[in-house]
Amino acid sequence: MLRVWGRTNSSNVMKVMWLVDELGLAAERIDAGGPFGRTDTPEYRAMQPLGLVPALEDDGFSLFESNAIIRYLCNAHAPASPLYPGEARARGRVDAWLDLQQSALNRPQGVVFVGLVRTPPEQRDNAAISAAVTEAGRVWGLLDGQLAAHPYIVGADMTLADIAFGVHAHRWFVMPIARPDSPHLHAWYERLLQRPGYRTHVAQPLS
Repeated sequence: MLRVWGRTNSSNVMKVMWLVDELGLAAERIDAGGPFGRTDTPEYRAMQPLGLVPALEDDGFSLFESNAIIRYLCNAHAPASPLYPGEARARGRVDAWLDLQQSALNRPQGVVFVGLVRTPPEQRDNAAISAAVTEAGRVWGLLDGQLAAHPYIVGADMTLADIAFGVHAHRWFVMPIARPDSPHLHAWYERLLQRPGYRTHVAQPLS
């Protein structure tokens, strides 16, 4: 039995649970992090040394970092899934976008989300939020251009790249910010909303 440690309003937990749903896997999710605590215990730190979420357990094996976890789930439980293609060049394209999500989008999008959703108005750094909106907007602009050529990030079919960016797309389109026009990005987001797993695990009220 798979066990996923983490709270439902974590974007990184959303990635894992959405993929679990897409693959039809059985998994138990255990509340951890934020108000639930549990992440400072020696047992949890043995699974996730930074005390963040999610952490994955799979029959005595544990893993941390959400993009590593979703790669592992495909490799271990669905090696033939088109979500993570086995051909080297196709997989390389997916991996490149997975890495870009972590390296280019995570920080500015996080500044915007925490600033607008989890920080009281009187405590917000509006200048930092505005700068982060601009920075994140550049990344979403790259994605809009990429999506002009095909319905999903790397081609005709959804992959892990779409899962990694998709959890942030919902926040991007729901947060009260001024967004640049991005018709291809918005059409892709609407396609994701047609997927039951996305609606269940991702497209929820922000918190």
